[in-house]
Amino acid sequence: MEQFEVFCHSSILLKGSKKIYIDPFNIPNSFHDADFIFITHSHWDHFSLIDILKVRKEDTIYVVTKELFEELLDIGISEECILIVKPYENYHFTHLNFQTIPAYNLKKDYHPKENGWVGYLIESDNTKYYIAGDTDVTIENKKVIADVVFLPVGGTYTMDYKEASKLANTMMPEKAIPTHYGKVIGSNEDASLFCKLLNPEIKGLICYHEQEEKNDGK
Repeated sequence: MEQFEVFCHSSILLKGSKKIYIDPFNIPNSFHDADFIFITHSHWDHFSLIDILKVRKEDTIYVVTKELFEELLDIGISEECILIVKPYENYHFTHLNFQTIPAYNLKKDYHPKENGWVGYLIESDNTKYYIAGDTDVTIENKKVIADVVFLPVGGTYTMDYKEASKLANTMMPEKAIPTHYGKVIGSNEDASLFCKLLNPEIKGLICYHEQEEKNDGK
């Protein structure tokens, strides 16, 4: 059984010794089991207070970009439980280390580099997971070394499936999982084509199969 799950879009759960949710969105039930909640940026399809409330517990640690700090305080999260991050940094917890990889668009305005939004390279249970966030292919993410990578494939707001497969083939992880499709933008076909274009040495996994009605805008 894989040690991770994709609920939909870019909503990811790492299920090792620590329960780590990244950008929880459209969570199906109230689990209240999150040891950590990582948020890549403030767009509604990545920062969803309704879904955070479904997975948080009393001692959850929140890892967020700076613009989300006040919103978490407003829903009663203690300041001591919030870690504000910025790109190009390394952070350490007991049994958990992570780096922040900048996530941004090169020629589009949806995710400006100056916003300081991030992807995460998380090392947990001796496995390195790269969650790209909303980004194009960049100088920074080409250098990431990880065992498992979660890359957006839907295009428009991020890299598309062709660009994502080229990035994966540059990184050469053991496993590559497409995200950012099927809810807001992108289709199941984008995910399938991504996997077909991977180097045969990389195991492509489609973890989210549901195709739902798309919503316009970010």
